[in-house]
Amino acid sequence: MIKDNQKILNRIHIIIDGILIILAFISAYSLRFHLLKGMPFFEIEDSEKFYELYKLLPYLYILVPAYLIIYSSCNMYKPQRSNSKRIMVWNLVKANFIGILVFISILWLTKELDVSRKFSATFMTVSVLYGALFRFILAKILSEMRRKGFNQKHVLIVGYSRAAEGYIDRLAGNPDWGYHIYGILDDIMEVGTTYKKVKVIGTTDELQTILEENDLDEIAVTLSINEYAKLEYLVGVCEKAGAHTKFVPDYHNIIPTIPVMEDLDGLPVINIRNVPLNNSFNSIVKRLVDVFGAIVALILFSIPMAIVAIIIKCTSPGPLIYSQVRVGLHNKEFKMYKFRSMVVQTEKSEKKAWTTANDNRVTPIGRFIRKTSIDELPQLFNILCGDMSLVGPRPERPYFVEKFKEEIPRYMIKHQVRPGLTGWAQINGFRGDTSIRKRIECDLYYIENWTLGLDFKILFLTIFKGFINKNAY
Repeated sequence: MIKDNQKILNRIHIIIDGILIILAFISAYSLRFHLLKGMPFFEIEDSEKFYELYKLLPYLYILVPAYLIIYSSCNMYKPQRSNSKRIMVWNLVKANFIGILVFISILWLTKELDVSRKFSATFMTVSVLYGALFRFILAKILSEMRRKGFNQKHVLIVGYSRAAEGYIDRLAGNPDWGYHIYGILDDIMEVGTTYKKVKVIGTTDELQTILEENDLDEIAVTLSINEYAKLEYLVGVCEKAGAHTKFVPDYHNIIPTIPVMEDLDGLPVINIRNVPLNNSFNSIVKRLVDVFGAIVALILFSIPMAIVAIIIKCTSPGPLIYSQVRVGLHNKEFKMYKFRSMVVQTEKSEKKAWTTANDNRVTPIGRFIRKTSIDELPQLFNILCGDMSLVGPRPERPYFVEKFKEEIPRYMIKHQVRPGLTGWAQINGFRGDTSIRKRIECDLYYIENWTLGLDFKILFLTIFKGFINKNAY
């Protein structure tokens, strides 16, 4: 069945990848030394360059096998049914980057040092483009075949639970993945019970018989959490039958995020929440970007900030800068700075007050600077001091932190990273008097999926979505 198809597909992949690497090599040479200079490839007067290509071609005897080994180690030949195109392209770029380092090392060892660095870069770029184009076309063809019922992977589900329903939902919602669910085995649900056209066909005691009588591609163990005592036995039955087995844990209500597994001297340990910024390198890189960005922003906005400061001073009695205690990284309190946009209040009256539409405490200039987020610009100094970051969850006052942490179970997770001047929640419209739960969902997504690229994306979108917002009162 699908196992044999996958083997054939992998062999085709390897052969075509080998051909594409050779074509990329020749194409890169043509681009670098001929086409970009407006010269035909077989220019007689440029025979010296043609000789150089002829001299380099023998390196392909080493390069092609090396690239194929690298492709394999970068998971390019594993089943890609449920993987996103982004992951596929990233693996391809990673493999070609390693490959070009191998190529440069070979040139250095053979003392062929006159090969252009531009040629190496062109070869890598063309190789990625050829490889991505081939895989996109192949994925499209396979997707259409699977939609029509061909190249299906036959799956048996063991255990009816929330995990089983979630697994079925995703397979049913992505027919191009090509999964056909044979049925469900469960000891509690009655035989014949159906969920999205998938039936309970028996009990877990029948697992061995079903494996012997059917050629199934995959077994998905989706026991409910109170049935985990059966797990060792069921996995043993699957292993004895030589079946490819997956375990889909039923802990979504306990561990609601993507867990990360680590090896503790042979003992697997699940981290309930992955926080990329706990990594020292990531944290240092983000901090450097924050400092540089804050300095640049202060220079760019110095004149608007000076104008706003003068207007505030001339139109409303009281201090120019307003500081308020907020809760930041590791639940530590700090003073967050803003241009004052409200009339002066007592600390007691403002401590528990939530700003709403048409709030009579907001001054006329205050209404404008709040709507345009100009009042937040002094927080650039908070960023330089290390209390805040350019991007992160917005910090809240201690009173509301105490209130929300009792109402929203995962609220306090936001304090595992520095609070931000802008964030994923803000560019998605959750700012001001909006749903706290939705805001926290956005904050958790940011915390668990942080990359420098995501920070730049949020900063870019803030220009269009974050500065002016209908919910900023």
